[in-house]
Amino acid sequence: MTGKPLWVHLLAALGLILLLIVVFLQSLHWITRHDKTLTIPAVTGKPYAEARKILESKGFEVELQDSIYNDTAKPLSVLRQFPDAEAVVKVNRTVYLTINKSIAPLIEMPNLEGLSFRSAEISLSQYLLKLGDTSYRMDFAKNSVLEQQFNGDRIKAGTKIPQGSKISLILGSGLGHEDFSVPDLVGLTYNDAKVLLESNGLNVGTVIPSIDSSAFVGRQSPEHNTPDGRINRIRQGQSVDLWLQRDKPVKATVPVVPPPQP
Repeated sequence: MTGKPLWVHLLAALGLILLLIVVFLQSLHWITRHDKTLTIPAVTGKPYAEARKILESKGFEVELQDSIYNDTAKPLSVLRQFPDAEAVVKVNRTVYLTINKSIAPLIEMPNLEGLSFRSAEISLSQYLLKLGDTSYRMDFAKNSVLEQQFNGDRIKAGTKIPQGSKISLILGSGLGHEDFSVPDLVGLTYNDAKVLLESNGLNVGTVIPSIDSSAFVGRQSPEHNTPDGRINRIRQGQSVDLWLQRDKPVKATVPVVPPPQP
């Protein structure tokens, strides 16, 4: 043992502990480079490869966080970054990027037919689809969607199409103001009856039993004549129901009621 008192040894040990603490704190400060900060550059809108190169050259780690689809942005371009541009962070900070998918994902076409135009617009927006051209056809359901089209063809609900596609709508324009004679369709093929109806601004209603282009119209509603032989009247935009049959019907002779004399 030395001749030094105990309190001297205690004081020396305490001083050594304090020295170790100071050295540790200084080394920790150096290891973490707490006083070294960098400003994150803006890479939104840039191609992913270029954005990664810029960030890594500045001393940042880069991680791909997500990929979504935006039809207005270039494929594989950066849509979002976190932290945001101009944020001041420590070196070696990880920057998370969200990029745009190169191919639009497929979604199911919703059923818009029968909806009002406004409801169809909302539905298109919810399904991330766009409104294409709108046109009108004579029909009593004014401003109601009669038909939905994709690339010029009618599209069924549930069909897979690319997100962001344009959907064209055919809307009802309401009934015409003038009435005219119901066309006589009995004895015509379904195709001929359909052409005649459409040329008069009328619609094919219910077809019984089912659509067959070579079948003949055996009955229609409303009929060409009333039971007492008068001519039925109809307005543009209304529908005519058809009953089809395989054999051409023999038309019954209906006495024509002459117009009243003045």
